[in-house]
Amino acid sequence: MSTDADSATRDRQRLQRELLRRARAGTAQGTTTADPAATRAGSGREDGEPRSDRAPLSRAQRRMWLMERLGGTGDSYHVPFATRVRGPFEVAAFATALTSLVARHTILRTRYSEHDGEPCQEVLPTPRTVPVHVVDADETQAPELLRRETARPFDLAAGDAVRALVLRHGPQDHTLLLTFHHIAVDGASLETVAAELADLYTAAGGTPRHTLAAAPQYADHARREHDSLPGFEAEVERWSELLADAAPPRLPRPAAPAPRTAAGTAAVRTVPLTPAVPDALRALGAQRRATLFAVSLTAAFAALHRLTGDDDLVIGVAGTHRSGTAMRGLVGLCVNTLPVRVDLSGAPSFGELLRRVSDALLKAQQHRHIPFDLVLERLGAGARGTDGTALVRVTSDVLGEPTVLRLPGASAEYVDLPSDGAKFHLSYALDLGDPAQPRALVQYDAHAVDDAVAEAAVRDYAALLTAVAADPEPALDSLPVPGGSSQDHASTAHGSPDRDRHPAARALCAHPMVADATVAESDQGPPVAYAVLGDSVGPSGRELLGLLRRTLAPEALPAAVTLLDALPRTPAGAVDQARLPGRPAAPPAPSGACAQTVTEAFTAVLGRRPSPEDDFFELGGHSLKAVQLAERLRTDLGLPLTGLDVLQARTPRTLTALLDERAARQRAAKAASRPAPRSREIRPGTVLVTGATGGVGAFVVRELAAQGRPVLALARPESAHLITGDGVDVIEGDLTDLAGLRDAVAQADAVVHAACTFTRHDVDLAAMETMADAWRRGPFVFVSSVDAYGHPAAARVTEESAPHDPVSPYGRAKLDCEAMLLRAAGTQGRGGASAVRSPIVWGAHDRLREQLRWGALGSLYQAAEQGRTIELPRPGAGGHDWYGAAWVHAAALARAVAHCLDRPVHGVANACSGHVSWHDLARDLTSLLGTGADLRETDAVAQDLDHRWHYDSARLARPLHARPGEDRRTVLAQMITAATPATA
Repeated sequence: MSTDADSATRDRQRLQRELLRRARAGTAQGTTTADPAATRAGSGREDGEPRSDRAPLSRAQRRMWLMERLGGTGDSYHVPFATRVRGPFEVAAFATALTSLVARHTILRTRYSEHDGEPCQEVLPTPRTVPVHVVDADETQAPELLRRETARPFDLAAGDAVRALVLRHGPQDHTLLLTFHHIAVDGASLETVAAELADLYTAAGGTPRHTLAAAPQYADHARREHDSLPGFEAEVERWSELLADAAPPRLPRPAAPAPRTAAGTAAVRTVPLTPAVPDALRALGAQRRATLFAVSLTAAFAALHRLTGDDDLVIGVAGTHRSGTAMRGLVGLCVNTLPVRVDLSGAPSFGELLRRVSDALLKAQQHRHIPFDLVLERLGAGARGTDGTALVRVTSDVLGEPTVLRLPGASAEYVDLPSDGAKFHLSYALDLGDPAQPRALVQYDAHAVDDAVAEAAVRDYAALLTAVAADPEPALDSLPVPGGSSQDHASTAHGSPDRDRHPAARALCAHPMVADATVAESDQGPPVAYAVLGDSVGPSGRELLGLLRRTLAPEALPAAVTLLDALPRTPAGAVDQARLPGRPAAPPAPSGACAQTVTEAFTAVLGRRPSPEDDFFELGGHSLKAVQLAERLRTDLGLPLTGLDVLQARTPRTLTALLDERAARQRAAKAASRPAPRSREIRPGTVLVTGATGGVGAFVVRELAAQGRPVLALARPESAHLITGDGVDVIEGDLTDLAGLRDAVAQADAVVHAACTFTRHDVDLAAMETMADAWRRGPFVFVSSVDAYGHPAAARVTEESAPHDPVSPYGRAKLDCEAMLLRAAGTQGRGGASAVRSPIVWGAHDRLREQLRWGALGSLYQAAEQGRTIELPRPGAGGHDWYGAAWVHAAALARAVAHCLDRPVHGVANACSGHVSWHDLARDLTSLLGTGADLRETDAVAQDLDHRWHYDSARLARPLHARPGEDRRTVLAQMITAATPATA
């Protein structure tokens, strides 16, 4: 559920629609031509030359970047924009329009990296063509295809900010999906995207339209904001005073929360409202000089008050940095979170509460230009929950008519694509997207809120909206609650109907394996908790204390949790405090190598040596520091850890306990992976090959089978039937099935790891860690990539050269996987290890054909296929004499891999069949495709053609020696001849 609209004024969405209507009305005059000013602004250039300087991130972008680095966001910050278009539609015109849009707005071709420890952004050259993938799909297939496309990860370091997919249901029936990353767009940006894309599409089709004015560029906004930050000090201080002592709302916690690694946490509950309710709420607002948004926000405060029982509440609303004509038509992330703090004490009527909310909203709006994360940094640990989540856990909004892409001569229908991830724990909304069917809506994070609590919350919200529309004067406590009290649901979720119990006792009773609990207060120190397990087997007191550290405020934490067989009670049934065991001694400071490493990492990142109980935020920590601390510990200890883990653990003691637990699991996995007695099906000398149906794996399986080696081929269930051959056994699985990977490695005498997700680097790293742990005998060959070298300064790259920044996330993941493998090699009976770095792989295989069409060289292939003029960097452009790419024939790469099984290189080796200039490759493609496209040399170097390195391949020269039919022209012909068109 989007909350990116500027919800502060009642008529914002109506005004935007009116401005858009006027803009469209004016398009009947003039023509959409390539206005030179617009072209310069749109390309991010001055005097025709690209800007090479870095720009800082805006504070809103910084939040997005940090959320990506912290991990666990899934597709929460993906922005799908989908429209069902019925009528004439031209794919080529749409691709041209989209490319022009990306040329106009540099934020859509911006990459993000770090420089001197700080994130920054850099505009990339305009791509020759933005790929538009077309898939034939009926209506039953469409939802899953759209969901998968929306959920695909973005690589922000590569400038990946927009993707296009067209589902063709019939000759004049298409669904168009543009997927953006939130770091590049907000809700208001979609209005600009829709309007300009429609104009550019019309112009691409040959119909004259008006000239588009030069577009404002987001990097300029980010620079202005960055330069203004020193002047915000006084207002940040006022904001901080306004929010002093505020705490996140205490939402009822699930009785048995799902593991944090589970995907698909977002859920939605709705209740229909009668069509008369919104008009009645508008009338109520007009009487009280309040907007409809303020009325709905007041209902959200009332519902949250009844859900939590708290009087001092904070709800976040979306604000905007957009103001003035200079930002009109700006595409970029210009939203800001505005925390609205309201006092609900004294049993006010809804009318009185509306006055309080309107006053608080006005105060928040007065500070809307102050980035909220600056305020959070000033407030420190007090503005965060114990799980590290920020002050705003609950939001509210009014949802208007969604934006659609209206193309000439066709109808447009909005396609709803809900996200799998929730940005906030709980979000209230008055949904007016369909004026005839208004709804009360609640979106929630299923990790943080139970389904039953969410259902009660949305019904209460709907009941409040309906009741106050009729009469706003009764006190909140007297308004009806559907199906009983919301607090009843909250109390049940906390494990006890008694809200006066100590928070630690309530949290312990919520644990499914705890039957009873109490807390004994003390005047001489922190309290002590006592718990009774429901069975003889269950969590230890230390484990329960760790749970409390992750779920309670520091002041509510007990010193220890003591397990008892039963709580002593008085004859009346109350807990007999006098008979509880005495307070245990304070736990000793953590010891061992892990604890020492954690302490040293805290000291290095935060500049202060911590005690075991020191809070990360109170030591000056924030999100970027959490990312840096996690990366340092992950590298030093070789254990999985994310910035989100740091935010949730917070203290050195808790973080050490978490890492000790993960180390123990890792040791147990190693022990479990020791080779078991061989089954009769596994023959001596068996080689496990992962990714056996992929473009590389299939050739490796074929080569090994031809050599007479027994092969155990790992393939996904849906493609396992594609593997055939004597001596080849198939095992179903993929890189996410770590237990299956461990078992497969344990059965084999050698391993070839050729599988890769390409974008889910966490999956690739976890898979390599598991396989390296399970590996106990024979050689291990890892098919890596020359991307691991990054961007070397020298044009010729020797084998095992050190990486040179910038290294892409994909290349960095390959480096990390290589390091894990090479550290394990030669230990505990393991054989030698080889990391074979390959460039672009060509061969007669469907996966490799698709990569040729749509992968790194997709823009070159598409231009050649469509017969368009191909612009190539001339020798000497950018100060380099040669531009082109290394390539390897898949069969030669397979021979090199097999060679490494017999003669491990004990390190890194390159595998290249040759190098080809862009000029020669373009001529090959145009000749083989029969299009005869013209080639034109320019001084500009497009991002996807900025490759100028030759890679030495001396170590594997013998197996790489080309055999008949493995020359470049022949293999390209094989790939192109069998390729099937993906577009009409």
